[in-house]
Amino acid sequence: MNSSNSLITKATIKDAKDIHKLINEFADKGRMLARSLADVYENLRDYFVIKEDDEVVACAALHICWADLAEVKSLAVSKLHQQKGYGRAIVQACLEDAKNLHIARVFALTYEGQFFTAIGFKELEKRELPHKVWGECYRCPKFPDCDEIAVVYDLPVEN
Repeated sequence: MNSSNSLITKATIKDAKDIHKLINEFADKGRMLARSLADVYENLRDYFVIKEDDEVVACAALHICWADLAEVKSLAVSKLHQQKGYGRAIVQACLEDAKNLHIARVFALTYEGQFFTAIGFKELEKRELPHKVWGECYRCPKFPDCDEIAVVYDLPVEN
């Protein structure tokens, strides 16, 4: 286990405001979908965080969509903490969680396709994803002209 993995924890109520702030710093730049504080609280159990000096510096959520499909969403690493392996480590935590839940496929919608493909995800056409995954898209200011790419990771899952 590398040092960044040991920093990963499940989010708690105390982390919600930091998660909200971190996500929306990227959303304000058009790099990801904004999240309301209510949305963060409602989905807090989905989030993993990395903290330094008791402040959230990285976060990501694993959101279950269906029996065999989950999404890595709201992946954000503070600008001052990038290039430390935190993004990779927190996505790995999401994948491990999916594996433990016996979920066969994890996807992400992203502008950072190169990051995801470097850690084993594969690009696919967005239209290949089930329509169920587009539930949030109507809230996005870029809808219906989304320029994100879809990436997937297939997990070896035991029956």
